[in-house]
Amino acid sequence: MRDLLHLAARDDFDRTRATVARLGGCTRPIALTGHTTTVDVTTGEIVHAYASTEEPTGRLLLPCGNRRASRCPACSRIYAADTYHLFRAGLVGGKTVPDSVRAHPRVFATLTAPSFGPVHNRETSATGRALRCRCQTWHKAADPALGAPLDPAGYDYTGAVLFNAHAGQLWARFTTQLRRELAAHGDLPQRDLPGELRLSFAKAAEYQARGAVHFHAVIRLDGPEGPTTPPPPWASVATLTDAIRAAAARVALPADSTATGTLQLRFGAQTDVREITPDDGHHSDRAVAGYIAKYATKGAEGTGTLDHPLYCTACHGRGTHETPDGRLNDCRNCDGTGQAQPPASLPVRQHTRQLIRTCWDLAQIPEFAHLNLRRFAHTLGYRGHFATKSRRYSTTLTALRNDRRTWQTEQARIRVGRPAPDPVATETLASWRYDGTGYRPGEEPLAEAIRQERATALQLRHEAKKPARGTTACAW
Repeated sequence: MRDLLHLAARDDFDRTRATVARLGGCTRPIALTGHTTTVDVTTGEIVHAYASTEEPTGRLLLPCGNRRASRCPACSRIYAADTYHLFRAGLVGGKTVPDSVRAHPRVFATLTAPSFGPVHNRETSATGRALRCRCQTWHKAADPALGAPLDPAGYDYTGAVLFNAHAGQLWARFTTQLRRELAAHGDLPQRDLPGELRLSFAKAAEYQARGAVHFHAVIRLDGPEGPTTPPPPWASVATLTDAIRAAAARVALPADSTATGTLQLRFGAQTDVREITPDDGHHSDRAVAGYIAKYATKGAEGTGTLDHPLYCTACHGRGTHETPDGRLNDCRNCDGTGQAQPPASLPVRQHTRQLIRTCWDLAQIPEFAHLNLRRFAHTLGYRGHFATKSRRYSTTLTALRNDRRTWQTEQARIRVGRPAPDPVATETLASWRYDGTGYRPGEEPLAEAIRQERATALQLRHEAKKPARGTTACAW
């Protein structure tokens, strides 16, 4: 409060508040100190100069850009919007993708994990009627028992963690097998498939309540040059659907060790494939892109785990430090355990705690050392990115961010009335240094007020779009 009063007493308090407001409510901004200078290479004249010392607090604040809502709701909303446009561009065109992709075969596929043992769930019948769980209980949506095993002693925790750890490799093998299936459907040798057909996809990972990863994927068939060319006539939605089901059933990945024996990692039998339609149904291009964006800001913390690493950063989870003479001493920070805090003290449910313990135990097996399971214990073993795509599916997140940055720079130039610089005749010299993360004590209340204002505005906007009870929404 003392720091806030000090800022409020300054003549440039309005500029301080504007600086914080520009971050849009980011929870942990990046602070930089330094300067940048734009010089005319012909005359040597300084066209523009900026230094962090010009800021009221003497530093430049930038948004953290974190995708997870548990870390930064403001930046995660931007990430979700970018993900939506990336997925949708590959379905309807735009962002360097032609509109003709609407006519290409497109499906929305879900590949799940296999069963590691029965768990508490909320099943529904074919007509949508709620069914009892196997424990004969009607579970509510927020019931913490959902996803927990009915028989913890018989649950395959080793298989669950190893599946998560190898999920990315399983997907890579699936795409290879899918190309083989497509070549077989077209009566082509696999080496000739690129000359007839190109497989384009974008996938996103999501955690089930039991802590297992499954994939949602938009899969599209293009011609040999990508989205600018149509696929051959034999490549239809039915062909793509059959090929996906066959590839998901056949792909397997061995995970062998002397401690666990031989395991064959596979996708689950519940492979769902739906055609993406251009209308406004549940599987329209807009609905699919929105569904992916909805989960873009979530991670393993949705299953009850934590959203930060659990290993000791001082020893990188090894539990030891090497002395100059080559001896190994126990790390003082973790007492040689390699853990930032013992699993027994973590504020998580028992099922999640056992998955974390399994990650830690498997990390000690030499055959699984390359999986770095201690580093990824908080993600329950999953080591992949949230979203990935094939090269020619659509634009990239980097391109979207660069376009937004260019637009913001141009708008700032117009506001101050500065002429557009000539990139050929000017050169920019910059020197910046990292100066920490987060707000200062007086800036945090300003950021919290901005977060509340934006949250209220979003809620009012959402409520304005909802039709009143007992009425239907009108087109006008």
